[in-house]
Amino acid sequence: MSTTPDALLNDPLDAPRLPLSPDVLAERLARLKHDFPDLFTDEGRLNPAELQRLVGDIETERYEFRWHGKADAKRRAFTPTTAALNYDAARSVNPGQARGNLIIEGENLEVLKLLLSSYRGQVKCIYIDPPYNTGKDFVYSDKYTQDKRPYWEATGVTEDGVKVDTNTETDGRYHSNWLNMIYPRLAVARQLLLEDGVIMVSIDDYEIDNLRRAMDEVFGEENHIATLVWEKGRKNDAKLFSVGHEYMAVYAKDLQTLKDVKTVWREAKPGAREIWDAYLVLRKTHGDDDKAVEAALTEWFRDLPAGSPSKKLARYRRVDKNGPWRDRDISWPGGGGPRYDVLHERTKLPCKVPERGWGISSPVEMQRQIDLDLVVFREDETEPPFRKAHLRPVADELDPENGLDEEDDSAAADPDDAGLAMQVRGSCIYKQSQVAVKALRKLMGAKVFPNPKDYEELAKLIQYVTGADTNALVLDFFGGSGSTAHAVLKLNQDDGGHRQFVAVQLPEEIKPKEAAYKAGYRKISDITIDRVKRVLAGAGDAPQPLDAGFKVFKLVKSNFPRIEFAPDPDKTEADNLAALKAYIQAKEASLFNVLPREQIQDEVLLKCGFQLDYQLERIAEVTANEVWRARDGQAVPREAVLCFDTQLAAETVAWLKIQSIRVIVLEAALDTTMKWNLRHALGSKFIAF
Repeated sequence: MSTTPDALLNDPLDAPRLPLSPDVLAERLARLKHDFPDLFTDEGRLNPAELQRLVGDIETERYEFRWHGKADAKRRAFTPTTAALNYDAARSVNPGQARGNLIIEGENLEVLKLLLSSYRGQVKCIYIDPPYNTGKDFVYSDKYTQDKRPYWEATGVTEDGVKVDTNTETDGRYHSNWLNMIYPRLAVARQLLLEDGVIMVSIDDYEIDNLRRAMDEVFGEENHIATLVWEKGRKNDAKLFSVGHEYMAVYAKDLQTLKDVKTVWREAKPGAREIWDAYLVLRKTHGDDDKAVEAALTEWFRDLPAGSPSKKLARYRRVDKNGPWRDRDISWPGGGGPRYDVLHERTKLPCKVPERGWGISSPVEMQRQIDLDLVVFREDETEPPFRKAHLRPVADELDPENGLDEEDDSAAADPDDAGLAMQVRGSCIYKQSQVAVKALRKLMGAKVFPNPKDYEELAKLIQYVTGADTNALVLDFFGGSGSTAHAVLKLNQDDGGHRQFVAVQLPEEIKPKEAAYKAGYRKISDITIDRVKRVLAGAGDAPQPLDAGFKVFKLVKSNFPRIEFAPDPDKTEADNLAALKAYIQAKEASLFNVLPREQIQDEVLLKCGFQLDYQLERIAEVTANEVWRARDGQAVPREAVLCFDTQLAAETVAWLKIQSIRVIVLEAALDTTMKWNLRHALGSKFIAF
């Protein structure tokens, strides 16, 4: 096994068994020490003087992005958490069909840290709509990890919700408070993304500049892809200008990775689906008679209403065995294309070469496309031929090395893609905000959430940036009304995909005067869960339930109270060690007599790197104890044998010793001999919590 820091730190099962999320700060130092051991003292501490000598003189005047609390915000991002997630069976819906879909109720910074154990480098797309800095309710106080006060005291959590703080413009740290909230969450979120993953963040005028600077620092300015503008409607009561738009900052985890794999984002042109559906009907009617299908399709276009999006694609009126097509220029975009002879199919004379050169890379490739009936010759050789652009691009329609132009629909499609005519998205979105408001009100039966995001537009964006990956994992850690989860379910319903969503929402209280409270909701997370539940049940006059589900988890304090022990500075080391052992024995004795196995199991498996879609199978051959085999749904699944009994029989220990996968047991169940035997037999595969 490799002994590099990456190999050690990216495998939580090889790490010491502490009830903690990954210690990212320690990981960063370990990587630095591995690559530059000379920067550390003999005691293993970083030597700032050596680091400064390495980088040379440091400029005292330079462009910086600073605010009060920034250093602490960065520390919060990289320190581990002792929190845990508990499964909430009562509020989960169709858990057997969840397939990785999760709604997590809790403070999102702590949840993100917990997800690092098993979801690091697994998320394809993150979309968040964080709280805008309006000077009103501001509920993210980041006090979960305080030692002296538990989370629910610091944030005012009660059975009915949480207390809210305010961040008024008169506060001298108005922008700093918001940055201290968003910065550590972005820093942790970056680690969850795949190398070709993308994050999209909605924001308004008040913090767009600060958001961009923060994301430039966390993700790298070079990874900024675009800042979209979402125009949601004009406000006629505005005195000067109607500011009816919001922004969406889009960043890649690593833009170079997207370039290296030749990523091209495209979406189906509006109206293309309707044309294809009409073509299928006409083909069924007229069979193999292309001319009859073509004539009927032309008539269909003529009868479309003026406002139909399909009307704009009327050039796709010609038909061959591959479906509707239109003509496309055959010259190289921008000029400088190859020049070679192409013989006219009838006259056998060289066709006129386009001024910009041929748009097909070589004579061999040109002949291949001619043989595929993808090139159409004119009346004679005095004019260049043209290429066909099919509504549903043919697999061999375009060689990757050929020139692409702005009118080239099939150029965007993967060679194996069967998608419809494609186009690149612009940086502006035009969609009235009231559309989303009305849709949510209809679904929920009341106006339960202000300014929900439009799930249909989010679905389009998610599909756009994830492309052909219909198994993409999509994360939203400001879950709100559940628009992102709704969008993922809609995409899966439309194309049969298996995308997963993870939505995180704070249990923020709803005030009694609000419509949502009167509708029966007490926390925002209740709305998140109920919306997704209603989507799964189907909507409209003839509801069609979806073949999907989700599991609900709640953020709680760790089930392992040993972490609360503090040594007495007035006692000797031996006395403190004895006190610690006694403390652990007392706590564990009471712990495992009270908490159900399932509650401990969730925390242990998550912190051992298992994703929360794990499945358990009881091992029947072991009868003296309750032993289970765990397996999750990752591309390379994690597997382990686990037993959470507080006493282990000798025959159980003997069986565990010969296992070839990881073995997880409770420390409280082991005496010294058992522990030594298991460690000796299993090595790093043995984990005791």
